Amino acid sequence: MTTPDATTPDATNPGAAPARSNGARAAGQRDPDRRQRIARAAIDVVAEVGVEKLTHRRVAAAAGVPLGSTTYYFKTLDDLLASALRQAADDDVEHLRTWAAGLDAGGDLAEALAELVLHYLGPARAQTAVEHQLYIAALHRPALQHVSQEWDTALADLFAGYTDAGTGRALSVLFCGWQLQGIVREQLPERREVEASFRRQLGR
Repeated sequence: MTTPDATTPDATNPGAAPARSNGARAAGQRDPDRRQRIARAAIDVVAEVGVEKLTHRRVAAAAGVPLGSTTYYFKTLDDLLASALRQAADDDVEHLRTWAAGLDAGGDLAEALAELVLHYLGPARAQTAVEHQLYIAALHRPALQHVSQEWDTALADLFAGYTDAGTGRALSVLFCGWQLQGIVREQLPERREVEASFRRQLGR
């Protein structure tokens, strides 16, 4: 009798992901960035086909790794989505910290935030859209909710560093609201309108 390969799906459960293999484990040791590369590939796949069409096979192809590697690191699709969401959140927060580090001391925060919103809805529109797809996926996937909430907290904490805790939270909600509305509209919002909304929140 032939022994099934470690990456062969369970014949009694055709929809099951392939079992974890020793080969995938060894490859991961030789390629320590493989897990992160798979997570980034999942983001690319979601950008291309949406959350509902995400599969281990599509992500493996996008990452250039064997199928067994995706199922070794991420047994379920929720695991894979959670990792993609966390990677997107980490990338976004890192980008925002870089942006914040470049702010002039005593500069116009409302103006800077308006410019940032327009950047997210303009040059970075595709990235903004996929980030929101991943974030909103938590509505129907409880396993993702804590990651989305951590992203919210990180954003609020960053803005609070320039104001206070309550204002930082309010700014993060306003910032995300402009993005969420903006990605479903063809036309960018007026800069002066965006800036005025932040200025009202800041009381300036």
